[in-house]
Amino acid sequence: MSEVVQKRVSISSKRQFTIPRKFFTELDFGKDALCYIQGTKLIVEPIKAAGTDSVFAEQILEDLIHEGFEGKALLAEFKARQRKVRPAVERMLDNAKSAAHGKSEYSTYDDVFGLEE
Repeated sequence: MSEVVQKRVSISSKRQFTIPRKFFTELDFGKDALCYIQGTKLIVEPIKAAGTDSVFAEQILEDLIHEGFEGKALLAEFKARQRKVRPAVERMLDNAKSAAHGKSEYSTYDDVFGLEE
């Protein structure tokens, strides 16, 4: 089990706190973080630049090319669809958590993505 390193931080009246520099650097935080509750704890994790959004980039481009997009229209549509990936993944995670806690029905891969052709 790894050593627990902790540091007390102040929370502002606007509910903000600063991640200590050592933690920020060691965990390689970028511009975004993922926050979630686990039991009675608030967990803050770095989101890597090459994270969820880039996982789908190749598939998005392949689909757009197949759909006939090119040039500036390809770039514009790619950006539009890329912006939709993160919210969609977050909704899927929320749905998975609800199902895990028995608060909703679960979905299969085919329910979410449809059948392969």
